[in-house]
Amino acid sequence: MTGTVYLVGAGPGDWRLLTLRGKELLERADTVVTDHLADDRLLAFAPPEAERIYVGKTAGHHTLPQEEINELLIAKAREGRTVVRLKGGDPFVFGRGGEEGAALSRAGIPFEVVPGISSAIAVPAYAGIPVTERGMASSFAVVTGHEDPQKKESAIDWEKLATGTDTLVFVMGVRNLPYITARLMTSGRSAETPAAIIRWGTRSDQTTIVTTLGSAAYEAARKGITPPAIFIVGDVVRCRSRLSWFENRPLSGLTIGITRTRRQASALSARLEELGASCIEIPTIRLDEPSDHYAVLDQAIYHLSSYNWLLFTSSNGVHRFFHRLCEFKEDSRSLGGIRLGVIGSATAEALSTYGLRADLIPPEYRAESLADSLIPHLSRPSKILLVRAEQARNVLPDRLRSAGARVTIAPAYRTLPDRETRDRLIPLLEEHALDLITCTSSSTVTSLLDLLGDRRGLLEGVSLACIGPVTAATCTREGLTPALVASTYTIEGLTQNILDWRRTHHEI
Repeated sequence: MTGTVYLVGAGPGDWRLLTLRGKELLERADTVVTDHLADDRLLAFAPPEAERIYVGKTAGHHTLPQEEINELLIAKAREGRTVVRLKGGDPFVFGRGGEEGAALSRAGIPFEVVPGISSAIAVPAYAGIPVTERGMASSFAVVTGHEDPQKKESAIDWEKLATGTDTLVFVMGVRNLPYITARLMTSGRSAETPAAIIRWGTRSDQTTIVTTLGSAAYEAARKGITPPAIFIVGDVVRCRSRLSWFENRPLSGLTIGITRTRRQASALSARLEELGASCIEIPTIRLDEPSDHYAVLDQAIYHLSSYNWLLFTSSNGVHRFFHRLCEFKEDSRSLGGIRLGVIGSATAEALSTYGLRADLIPPEYRAESLADSLIPHLSRPSKILLVRAEQARNVLPDRLRSAGARVTIAPAYRTLPDRETRDRLIPLLEEHALDLITCTSSSTVTSLLDLLGDRRGLLEGVSLACIGPVTAATCTREGLTPALVASTYTIEGLTQNILDWRRTHHEI
């Protein structure tokens, strides 16, 4: 049976601008064939077992010629696979989607076109520049700045284009700006016409240069602007002074390394990117099963009814505990007579996903505070099950035992350095690409240093943001000085402290 090929527009750069139809198709794809400008995070929507093929093109370098891409799509469809061809922007706006669709049609392969948000409109909008504006511009044209190199002469009617349309948007034209600007001016467009160059539009590292038609090529060269970039010409550029919003966000221009596990990093990244930061996920840790292969935890679950209290110190511990509980073909009802204590709102929220509410959440999200809050509720002898990471501070069990409780420490997971990150982390630090690195646990700190090894000196000049005093103490013990320590030991608290730090940092 022949499969279907879906030509899906990935949008202009911000991966969250993918259409719902595009997401739906990615979720059931067997093969994803992706472009250079399609954000890698979109691939997370595809099933883990889906085949992922990169055929990206950059100026002067093509992973595969277009004809081979066409043949690849046909071959995968003939294998009976559901193929998503993920293309930056819109497939039919200088995306060569028409060529791919025609090739599929000739081969008798069913296909569907899923429009995407075109960079020609979205990128100016993110720069605060509307392509049309009442009383200022009632027409606009989208023009390629990079025509087919096989052409002997330009197919663009420069005489009509230069003055016949209010707003001109050139895509893929940054390398040809001297030629483009010269043709427009010799064809009648004033050199004083407002213009803007927008690089990596809609992404958190978006850069906008406001200039004039006559100065655009010089400014692009002077500031080292390289593709991908949009060039827009017209009076609408003046609107940016009152409509700029994307680059005005409080964390714009700040690049932050996120060291949490791959699964956990996305929530923190999303929050910081909403505020304008560019987040690079560099997970320094990964979670693995404990060294005893859950022996202590399984034994505790087998005798679960004998415990008075069940304590969790992290959301990871909650999820691992319930995973093992399911292995015993049990569920939340097994905890009917047990009181529950957690450190932190995130851990309490994880517990709520299983239909349970914590009986005790300490005022400070740290082990000392949980011990202080729990001890008045203990009766002698209380039996406590503490589910936590394999390697953790012993302050909580030690204090509880001193108060007369019998404590079973049941490791639910262990944290290990994520070795896959090292090859990405070192170049980022060598290139001074990170302004700030978040440290959300002591293990992220120790694993970061473990990954760097004798290259730990690369951290000089990079500010560290710690989620709380325990993590900050680990930094200090390792010879590092945190730039900030969250006063509320949560992701939201860390985010607020980063905002405060950035504000102060800018004032300085």
